[in-house]
Amino acid sequence: MTPSPRIFLIDNGSLRADAVWALRALAAQLSEQVGLSVEPVSLLHSGKVPAFELGGVPAQVVKSTLRRWVEAGERAFVFVPLFLGPSRAITDYLPELIAEARQTAPDLKVVVAETLAGADVDRPDARLTEMLAAHVRATLATSGLVSPRVALVDHGTPALEVNRVRNAVARQLGELLKGEVGAVAPCSMERREGSAYDFNEPLLERVDRLEAWSGSDVIVALFFLLPGRHAGAAGDVAQICDTLLERRGVRSAVRTPLLCEHPLLLDLLADRLKAALEILSERA
Repeated sequence: MTPSPRIFLIDNGSLRADAVWALRALAAQLSEQVGLSVEPVSLLHSGKVPAFELGGVPAQVVKSTLRRWVEAGERAFVFVPLFLGPSRAITDYLPELIAEARQTAPDLKVVVAETLAGADVDRPDARLTEMLAAHVRATLATSGLVSPRVALVDHGTPALEVNRVRNAVARQLGELLKGEVGAVAPCSMERREGSAYDFNEPLLERVDRLEAWSGSDVIVALFFLLPGRHAGAAGDVAQICDTLLERRGVRSAVRTPLLCEHPLLLDLLADRLKAALEILSERA
């Protein structure tokens, strides 16, 4: 029988303390929901956040945390990605870290759960869209806007599969909000240079150039999971919205809450974890 695994809830990581705190809170809530210990661990970056900003407890990163537990004799691990789709951090970097750990522990048993979108990037888990729709409707209610346009914004990605997830969610969101908003369009916070990454267009900073969007009221639906440098208070997305308003590209740009603020995210993570545990059990 496979021993109880160490379970890691993993994000990409951030240099901002608020992102680490948010990951910790989500891991604690997931632990309570599933009745198992879930550790918050980042793939990168978070280890650089000063410990004094984190209650004196340094953030964990996968490479060193995995090595520490392997050296302590642990051999079963489940990684639950807090990722919207198959980012290269999950498809490339994480497997490298696992392969490195296997060099010293060939008997390592590891299962990486599905990302939040699920296996089909063109038909992502409908709960992602339901969370966004709920946030847009709540923003409609508090803002008093009538039939605004909705810009569904993600970070932007070098991976076409991740972009396909966002675009599919935008299509689903347009169907869910039909008759409540004027239009729904996907856009990116930023992109890499070169025509190979044109699939990230349009950028949020140019969303007013879409047909009939100039001068309109816009709800910026945040397709981001945690706060931090990009989607947190005074982050990159907020600054882009301020720039749009300053140049009068749009009349208003109201941002929705983050996905971590919706309870359905926990249900989705719990399902991904349970499926991964079943796979690990079958391999025993």
